[in-house]
Amino acid sequence: MARQLRHPPKFPPIFPPSLSLSLSLSLSLSLCTQSSNSNHNSHGDQERNEQVRKIRILFQKNRPEAAQRLIKSIVLSNASPFTSPHELFSLFSVSSPYYKPTFANILLSILSSAKLPSDALQLYASTKADGTRLSLDSINVLLECLVSCNQYDRALDLFDEIVCMGFRPDKFTYGKAVQAAVKIGDLKRACEIFDGMEKSRTRPNVFVYNNLISGFCKEKKIRDAEKLFDEMCQQKLVPTRVTYNTLVDGYCKVGEFEKVSALRERMKRNKVEVSLVMFNSLLGGLCKAKRMEEAKSVCREMEAHGFDPDGFTYSMLFDGYSKCGDGEGVMALYEELSGRGFRINSYTCSILLNALCKEGKVEIAEEIVGKEIENGLVPDEVMFNTIVSGYCRTGDLNRAMLAIQQMENHGLAPNCITFNTLIDKFCELGEMDKAEEWVKRMLEKGVSPNVKTNNTLIDGYGRMGHFDKCFQILEEMENSGTKPNVVSYGSLINWLCKDCKLLEAEIVLKDMENKGVLPNAQIYNMLIDGSCTMGRIKDAFKFFDEMVKREIGPTLVTFNALINGLCKKGRVMEAEDMLPQITSSGLNPDVITYNSLISGYSSLGSSQKCLELYENMKKLGIKPSLRTYHPLLSGCIREGIVAVEKLFNEMLQINLVPDLLVYNALIHCYAEHGDVQKALVLHSEMVDQGIRPDKMTYNSLIFGHLREGKLSKVKELVNDMKVKGLIPKADTYNILVKGYCNLKDFGGAYIWYREMFENGFIPSFCIYNELTNGLKQEGKLKEAQILCSEISIVGKDAWTNEDQSAVAKM
Repeated sequence: MARQLRHPPKFPPIFPPSLSLSLSLSLSLSLCTQSSNSNHNSHGDQERNEQVRKIRILFQKNRPEAAQRLIKSIVLSNASPFTSPHELFSLFSVSSPYYKPTFANILLSILSSAKLPSDALQLYASTKADGTRLSLDSINVLLECLVSCNQYDRALDLFDEIVCMGFRPDKFTYGKAVQAAVKIGDLKRACEIFDGMEKSRTRPNVFVYNNLISGFCKEKKIRDAEKLFDEMCQQKLVPTRVTYNTLVDGYCKVGEFEKVSALRERMKRNKVEVSLVMFNSLLGGLCKAKRMEEAKSVCREMEAHGFDPDGFTYSMLFDGYSKCGDGEGVMALYEELSGRGFRINSYTCSILLNALCKEGKVEIAEEIVGKEIENGLVPDEVMFNTIVSGYCRTGDLNRAMLAIQQMENHGLAPNCITFNTLIDKFCELGEMDKAEEWVKRMLEKGVSPNVKTNNTLIDGYGRMGHFDKCFQILEEMENSGTKPNVVSYGSLINWLCKDCKLLEAEIVLKDMENKGVLPNAQIYNMLIDGSCTMGRIKDAFKFFDEMVKREIGPTLVTFNALINGLCKKGRVMEAEDMLPQITSSGLNPDVITYNSLISGYSSLGSSQKCLELYENMKKLGIKPSLRTYHPLLSGCIREGIVAVEKLFNEMLQINLVPDLLVYNALIHCYAEHGDVQKALVLHSEMVDQGIRPDKMTYNSLIFGHLREGKLSKVKELVNDMKVKGLIPKADTYNILVKGYCNLKDFGGAYIWYREMFENGFIPSFCIYNELTNGLKQEGKLKEAQILCSEISIVGKDAWTNEDQSAVAKM
């Protein structure tokens, strides 16, 4: 079927000075001889020969345009006598070798303009093989065909070939090569081609600059894009609307909206009209940046310029409100559209539904579906899948199943996504029987479980520790022809590592490799983290070395797992030495990196180093989290109240809400430094905030009151602990016994010891020693003897050999 074509370039006919007639006669005689000698030629052969003869005659009569039209009609006709364009070329080449180059150029241009890249490339290969010289014009048309058909790699190969063959590319050739390189994201190659233009003294045009600028903007290399724009202007090339639209989109991608304003002012000065594309780029950037007031302002400006917002525009706005968590904004926009009589399409409706479902407003989303269907919207699977997903997210599985039923009532068949969504939720809840039940329903509906279905089941069973079932699913996948992927094995390895089954995880790793599934960075991160969690740092670095050897780039998660593992083992300096490795890998440390280091130094009692790291992370623009302040506050208690209060105030200034660990650190600090009143104020504050005190809270308050000698308050606190279900254990009793000993109330200390012992705990050796000596000094020899006797029996399991020897001597 004929299509509208880009007019191929005109080729100057090359005619012989005297041989036209003799060639024509000899070919006619040849054809006549062939016809007479063979009685088996078909009607098709005659028709093909006749068409070739007509083309040749047109060339002989110096009518290349007419020949071009005839060739085009033959090639694009559904009733062509030739099986392929290549057959036409072969037959013509044999019958009219003199006109072969001209014919080849015309045929290549026609095939390329008709967007028939396979036929065009076959013809190009034939001419290259037999040495037929093509013109640059016809090759340019082939380049354009390859680029427009998304065959970018082949276009670049062709460009390299013609350069090697001695062709001198023109602006069009270079432009298409640059465009192809940009399309596949190979900016290095694009820049090399651009540099080649300068070396060959071919001045780049606006098209070339626009493509390169687009490439840099897509990669968010906006400074490089700006340099090209400036260079373009210096070359006296006038930026087009495409240039400005591309830069606007680039600035929006990196959030530099002030630059957009300056660029738009420049557009006004140069009288370049704005377009819907530019407005949508700006809207998309603002919505992504959650700057919805500015986005609404751009919408008004759009309408003032005569552009009516389309479905794509409203989809971005709905998505923007969703990112902001503004369910009311989503509904207000929908009501505004309804008031205007704007009918949303299924795509926009799906974005709207997704925004509402993310906010948990699934019932409202379902109402909107019903309303839009009444208004004539034809529902699709995406819309109902969004509703199903929404109900699964809120945990209302009954409504999710009803939504599937409604989907079927509208003549839509649930697909893999529908079933997988529900199966995934059942797996998350640990209801594996129901998950399996829905797999059976899936099969009954004629929907085959895919890799995602099986991966979900593996993850569900792995979460529950049913590893035999995970291995069974992997085996069933292999037997059914569904090849497990890296996620299949990764889910199993993840849960094996979390269950401290590292040996089994390594076996799975080897198995996946034997099956031809290569591990990725995520797989190694699981193994490294699992090794570090178990304190097997050597194994963790073995996996790290293995991934580097395989040229699998470590991620920040990799480095953070190793740093955390080293810090937990007290090897904090080694952990800190990994910071340069992070930056040399093109990564930047984050809050998790610094939290691990601060926690490590805090455990070692190095408060100054903790503060140094804290200041470093702030200088790098890394916002501290609550996990930053937990070890900081507890580690800096020995620095004094002023230092701790400073940290606490800084925490409040960045809008972090204190949690139990923060309050415990502060209460302990004030108790340690003798300011029990402030400790009690904080205790009341945390209770008012709905934070339930734990044993550490009470231990700090007990310690503070003991230091002040307020024994009645101490007893009240212990009773309050017990009432709240916080049964005192060894740490609390040690504080009580030690506190009474410090107050020289050894009788009271002995009473607490008796309760401690009866509850199955014994004091530390130092406290035992102090209590025993105190009782003897007060003449309470019987109590001291009982204490020694009891401890000599049970203390051997809790103390060192030296401690036991000391007790024996006493």
